[in-house]
Parts: sequence; C-alpha cells; structure tokens
Amino acid sequence: MQEKKIASNKILWIFAIGQLGWSTLSGIVTNLLVFFYRPGQEALNDGQILFVTKSTFIGLTVIGLISAVGRIFDAVSDPFIAGKSDSLRHKLGRRIPFMRYSAIPFGLITVLMFISPVNHKSPINAVALFICAMLFYLCMTCYCTPYNALIPELGRTQNARINLSTFISVTFFFGTALAYVVPVAAGMLKGSLGYANSYRVAIGVLAVIAVICMLIPAFLIDENQYADTTPTEASAFSSLTATFRNKEFRTFVASDILYWLSLTLFQTGLLYYVTELMGLKESMSTVLFITMSVVSLMFYPAVNIFSKKLGKKKLIAFGFMSFSVTFFITAFAGKVGIPGIAYGIIIAVLASLPMAILGILPQAVVADISEADKLDTGENRQGMFYAARTFAFKLGQSLGLLIFTSLSSIHEDTGLGYRLTAIVATVLCIAGGLVFTRYNEKKIITRISDNTEDKQNA
Repeated sequence: MQEKKIASNKILWIFAIGQLGWSTLSGIVTNLLVFFYRPGQEALNDGQILFVTKSTFIGLTVIGLISAVGRIFDAVSDPFIAGKSDSLRHKLGRRIPFMRYSAIPFGLITVLMFISPVNHKSPINAVALFICAMLFYLCMTCYCTPYNALIPELGRTQNARINLSTFISVTFFFGTALAYVVPVAAGMLKGSLGYANSYRVAIGVLAVIAVICMLIPAFLIDENQYADTTPTEASAFSSLTATFRNKEFRTFVASDILYWLSLTLFQTGLLYYVTELMGLKESMSTVLFITMSVVSLMFYPAVNIFSKKLGKKKLIAFGFMSFSVTFFITAFAGKVGIPGIAYGIIIAVLASLPMAILGILPQAVVADISEADKLDTGENRQGMFYAARTFAFKLGQSLGLLIFTSLSSIHEDTGLGYRLTAIVATVLCIAGGLVFTRYNEKKIITRISDNTEDKQNA
C-alpha cells in the first residue's frame, strides 16, 4: 500500500471547519427544539404559539417522544451508514462522497424542523415534526459518521490526534455558540416578524452558513492523499459486533452514555434554567454560553499540553467530577438570595474547564482505541468505531430528552421539575466519571507506541 501523506495543521483546520457547520445545525435542534415546541410561560406571554400539545402520555410528552425516537433512529442508522462508508468503493474515497451529498439536505431539513403546516396546536404539526426529525437525524448520520471516521486517518500520531481533537473542539464550541445566537437574533426580529417566524428566519440564515462550512472540507481535502481508502469486506453487523468486543471501547462507551445523558439534561434545560429559575431574559442564555465558551477556549492550550504530559484519562475523570459540581449548583439556582445573573456567571465559569476537557479528549481516546484495534486485528474499521460511539451517545441523548421532558413537567409552575433535571444530571455525571476510571489507557498507548518503535527499527 502506498504511504499516505501526513496532514498539515492547515489541512486539520480545513477539516475542523466541517465540524463548525454540523455542530451549528445539531446545536440548533438540541438546544431549541424542545423550547420552541414546548414553550414556557415567559415565551407564551411573549407571543409564541403552541404548535403541539403539552399533554403527557404515561409521563411522556409528544415533543419528548419525537426527539427521543429521532435520536434512537439516528443511533440505529449510524452502524448502517458506517458499514456503507467503510466498504465504499469510490474515486473520491470512502468518506468524502457522503459528506458532499448530505450537507445541503442536512441544512434544509434543519430549517423545516421549525416550520409547522398549521399555525395552531394540531396533530398534523406533530406528524410533520416526526417526519422531519427522522430525516434530520438521517442526514446528520450521513455527514457526521464518515466525517468522524477521518479523524484517525488525518491524525496518525499521538500529538496529531490531540491537535486535531483540539481543533474540532474549538469549531464545535463556535458552532454551538452560533446556535445560541438564535434567541438574540430572533429577539431583534420579533417586532416585525412575530415570535415563531423570527426564530425561523434566524435559523435559516445560520443553516446557510453551516452548509457552506460543511462543504469546505468535502471539496478541499483529497481523501486519497491522507487516508487508507481500502474498503472493508465485513458486513455492517459483523463489524459492529467486532467493535464491541474491544473491552476498553466498551468501558469508554459506558461512561460516554452517562456523560451524554447528563449533558443533554443540562443543555436541554439551559434556556429554562435561565428564564424560569434565574428569572432572566432568553437572550441572556446566549451571553452566558458565550461567556462559558470564551473562558473554556482559554483552557484549551492547557488541556492540549497537560493531556500530552499526564495522559487523557486523568483529565477526563477530572472533567466528569467538575461538571457534576456545576450541575449540582444549577439545581439550586435562584434559591439563595443572590441575583440570577450571578448564578448564571458562576455556572458558566465552572462549566468552562470540563467543557474544554470533555470537548477535546474523548475523540482522541476513540482514535487511540481504533488505532490499537487495527494493529491487533488487521481490520480497518475506523468508521464503525465512531459510529458505535455515536450510537452510544445518541442513545444517551435520547434517554436524556425523555427524562427531561418528563421531569420538567413536575410542578412546572414552581420550577421543581427543572431542578430535578439538574440533580439527575449530577448523579449521572458522577457515575460516568467512576466508570471511566476503569479505562486502561496505558495498555492502549503501549500497543500503539510498540508498533511505532517496530516501524522505526525496521
């Protein structure tokens, strides 16, 4: 096999721009969908229309069920798309074709998620939203699964993997921050367009920007120069089964599910925490998120340096514990006699360090595990490792959405349900950190290092 080129930092940054795009679209749906279709009293007073019922069935809301089923469908489709990507024979490679053809539909369907056929509460809106949700998650899988599979191919050394994980974490933060701009932009347009349409226009503008970002790596990176494009022969099911035989990967996945369960509870509840518990305007969620992002970015160089010196495991375990403290404090927002904005700033600053750690290092851990597994088995299935990881964390997100929409309806008028979501997030985050301590990082790194030394001595 012809030796592949080592990707420069310029190529890594071009690749990372793709994450800026898809994280914007994902952030819009993750952070705003429930809030848009299950508005709190403040939003209703401000002119929002109730498009789907807020009633519950066995404790579950319509919007919660749609979101959760969409995530489950997304998780199930991941291994299928990963298998198709791993086995694809195409002149552009195994990943780039998927990225090129899915970017525009991904952006379009994101906008359609927030457009209801009927301008009042109706089952028709629920059906339309369900269909759009399934298409949204299918498009996201078609772009993100092949995209993530390029991470170990472009970052073929320990330092390169950490650098690439840092770059895509930076663009992920900016993409998610862009999603939080929507309430601010919508607030500026409400007077002329109304509540719902102001959100739709803001989302539409961001979707165009996101699609452009996703197409940049799809057209500017030549996969054949940097990646092994040899298709795998195994079926998607057998490849997925083999992936989960890896003990260290199973440990990582178990902790990852718990992490995304807790993070989804927190992210979904953020607008509610800001408006219902802290008594602040919706637009303050953007200010607080930007504050958290800026402070978090200040920690990025330190995380990059110390992960190379201390290893990823110690920092990730610390990140879990730090996040659990943040979630616990959130549960009591507005209870002590300090201004709501003070609570918001405290929570934003405390969350910044674990956001940096857990935004950068888990992707590098998956790259390490997939590289070591490739050396042990001879199978080149990076796509399936990332698909299995996304299968797991999307399962966590699905359960998180179900839990949030169920718990938040408890004494909604007093905010008790919102506080319960933060308490549950705290417990789950602590559990995730404890599980991750069982990950044998030394074994994985030694296997990769031994192979590097063998090549150098050959």
